Amino acid sequence: MIHVEKLYVEYPSKRALNNVSFDIPSGSITALVGPNGAGKTTLMRCIAALDEPFSGQITVNGVNVVEHPRRAHQMLGYLSDFFGVYHDLTVYQNLMFIARIHQLPQNTIEKQVLWAAQCVGLTSYLHSSSRVLSRGWRQRLGIAMSLVHRPQLVLLDEPASGLDPEARTELSHLFKTLNNEGMTLLVSSHILAELEDYCTDMLVLRDGEVVEHRLSQPANKDTSLIMLTLPEDAVAFEDKIKNMPEVLGVKTQGREIYIELNMTEAQHHEFLKRLIEQDIPVMSFQLQKQKLQDIYLSLTQKGNPL
Repeated sequence: MIHVEKLYVEYPSKRALNNVSFDIPSGSITALVGPNGAGKTTLMRCIAALDEPFSGQITVNGVNVVEHPRRAHQMLGYLSDFFGVYHDLTVYQNLMFIARIHQLPQNTIEKQVLWAAQCVGLTSYLHSSSRVLSRGWRQRLGIAMSLVHRPQLVLLDEPASGLDPEARTELSHLFKTLNNEGMTLLVSSHILAELEDYCTDMLVLRDGEVVEHRLSQPANKDTSLIMLTLPEDAVAFEDKIKNMPEVLGVKTQGREIYIELNMTEAQHHEFLKRLIEQDIPVMSFQLQKQKLQDIYLSLTQKGNPL
């Protein structure tokens, strides 16, 4: 979906992006994280074909966004950290205006506007002036404006800003729903605990460079990671476990052994039964879920806070 290669962006006083390269697959929800000034917003604006890089290549679904920005705009939606709405227009009129900018067919434009409003819970505010909306409701309107044309790719810079806890939970459900409908999302946020709930990948930036790009969870939902604790050194049982058909990988650390399984959580009891049948003395059997916060802290060594 997104291909970025050797991207450089320079301002008079600093280099904002330095040799940035990565790929984001279709159907993923990627968390874009890093300390303040890392280059997250600059990167998003470049992908959105709003800022032009000094050099490098960006393609979205095969379209070069630098050479064909209008074509890229048809495929993506973008919510900036500091976005604007038209205060003299109602919520409905704001959404209708954006839908017309995207040249949606006349016979579907009304349906799309109502769909976008429903997604973010704005249906009852459609005929309210956007001037009277609170910050949180304006944030919802901004998200709806980025979705109204049903883009293939959605770029969201701090989408939970100004939202109360209930609205943030609803936002998490919305992102999962959009992803299930086939949209790819790139989400920048300082709230790692919330990203944890819906993101499948994490892209870490520091000082304008990619520190790491990895899956935060197995891409295949039929795989899982468990940790066994044994009463003695786990190395003695490593080969026996490796030879079990459902085992994809094994890593030992003292009395602990980490096992990647080609099975769902619901099938773990079957694997535990087979371990016991193989005379492996299991003291504890725990599902491991690697958190974005843990990954981020392990990758950023300079101690700068988010």
